[in-house]
Amino acid sequence: MIKAIYPGTFDPITEGHLDVIRRAARIYDRLIIAVMENRSKKCTFSKEERKAMIEKCIEGIGNVDVVIGEGLTVNLAKENDCRIIVRGIRAVSDYESELALATANMNLDDEIETVFMVAKPELSFLSSSVAKEIASFNGDISGYIPQAIIEEVSKKLYR
Repeated sequence: MIKAIYPGTFDPITEGHLDVIRRAARIYDRLIIAVMENRSKKCTFSKEERKAMIEKCIEGIGNVDVVIGEGLTVNLAKENDCRIIVRGIRAVSDYESELALATANMNLDDEIETVFMVAKPELSFLSSSVAKEIASFNGDISGYIPQAIIEEVSKKLYR
């Protein structure tokens, strides 16, 4: 059984994240989505809220689980018997930062591989930050945020 982990802040989950999840779930026997903290980001939603939103969005995808992660991703991967870390790439700027993370993870545990999944062109502009900015000005976030959670995201972000 090939297990992979897809870590991120998912604050909130976007259509781009969901696309990576669906595609990775077709490749791997089991996919674990890890809701992580990023100390350089101030999250709008709690870890528990983010986990619950992801669970709503992945209903019907049987081989995907969601966990709240703490600490280093490579340690979480090992704890969950995952040998692969899945990361999404939208643009060259993502690649540069993701390469630095992948290299650090490789130095921490060279038995865990990082696999980059390139965003579909129509989703390459999506980010949680952009969606939150649009929502904060009462803009339409459909197309950015999965339909299953638009109402709760809007309630928290609309002014």
